[in-house]
Amino acid sequence: MAEEANPFESLQEQVDDAAAYLDVSEDVIDRLKHPQRVLETNLSVELDDGSLGRFRAFRSQFNGDRGPYKGGIRYHPNVSRDEVKALSGWMVYKSAIVGIPYGGGKGGIVIDPREYSEAELERITRAFATELRPLIGEDRDIPAPDVNTGQREMNWLKDTYETLENTTAPGVVTGKAIESGGSAGRVEATGRSTMLTAREAFSYLGRDVSEATVAVQGYGNAGWIAANLLEEQGATITAVSDSSGAIHSESGLDTQAVRNHKDETGSVAGYEGAAEEFSGEELLTLDVDLLVPAALENAIDEELAREVEADVIVEAANGPLTPDADDVLTEREVDVFPDILANAGGVTVSYFEWVQNRQRFYWDEQRVNDELEEVIVTAFEDLTDAYEEHDVPNFRTAAYVVAIDRVVRAFEEGGTFP
Repeated sequence: MAEEANPFESLQEQVDDAAAYLDVSEDVIDRLKHPQRVLETNLSVELDDGSLGRFRAFRSQFNGDRGPYKGGIRYHPNVSRDEVKALSGWMVYKSAIVGIPYGGGKGGIVIDPREYSEAELERITRAFATELRPLIGEDRDIPAPDVNTGQREMNWLKDTYETLENTTAPGVVTGKAIESGGSAGRVEATGRSTMLTAREAFSYLGRDVSEATVAVQGYGNAGWIAANLLEEQGATITAVSDSSGAIHSESGLDTQAVRNHKDETGSVAGYEGAAEEFSGEELLTLDVDLLVPAALENAIDEELAREVEADVIVEAANGPLTPDADDVLTEREVDVFPDILANAGGVTVSYFEWVQNRQRFYWDEQRVNDELEEVIVTAFEDLTDAYEEHDVPNFRTAAYVVAIDRVVRAFEEGGTFP
């Protein structure tokens, strides 16, 4: 495997690629390639054995031209300053492509949560929430779940903020449990937008997703739900993987049964309905109609891209392709539908949750799903219109053309404050 690409540099290259098709000055584009501020902090937390743990943590606020900063918080050993900068930038353009009035933010703690008790994780989360307190707020910066975080961590963060501020502010975070002000449909949102993007992509390409064979890399929340919803559309899920490896069956896997097996054993490996097992990297090169990378960044580099056999890629993960891989796949005429559209269901339903929190009026799941479908289908049409109008080389560049244009217009309309 080639040296891993820097995700922040990948983001900047993607912005430059799209900017070449827009009439925007270089200084404005330069502004859109850098975060407005980044918090880096060291959390000191007492552990269960009485010792003191130190944890590096970050929050990047990339751009707020179109609204409050918005983005998740991840707990992972590989969290870095450049990673959260890149992810916060992707959030800016993700919000813009789907027309959500948000900017972009992202945060994370350098930690393997499997090594800590629930009580320790609560103290760590509350320590981070205390550091974030001056930056976040319903109209300033709104965190959400990400890798290895979920409703539990968001509930802790919300409670810490509300306690310190002596207020009630359910909209300060999204991705909460329903009883704490969360939205119906939020857990399934990222996987649902991945399915909707795949459905629209196959239709645009003159194909039928119900006849597609599908491989899904990553069987966490986004990956398994995307697989399950694609199966409901009639697609055949022939392979899935997680950090333990990949399983494959030419006749198709039962996505719910695989999920049950993973819940029971901790991995997809060993599932009895699979004909064979192999490495997660091998899954990325299977001969399938649709490949869904749903794990972490840089899953496919230039070298691996030359071996990809899928006709269509729909990115459920953030930044799963390096820019060099993009170039190879464009040359090979593999259609890639980018993360900033495909996984935008998360931020879209987070927006719906925030709206419900502010109004204190809540929607049922059917309304959430219907509203999400309308947003994703409209955004897909905007993307394909730009693809055809600007004669760009691939759908990622088209998505950034749409998104950057929207952010630039918001910036210019607001003027420059000294």
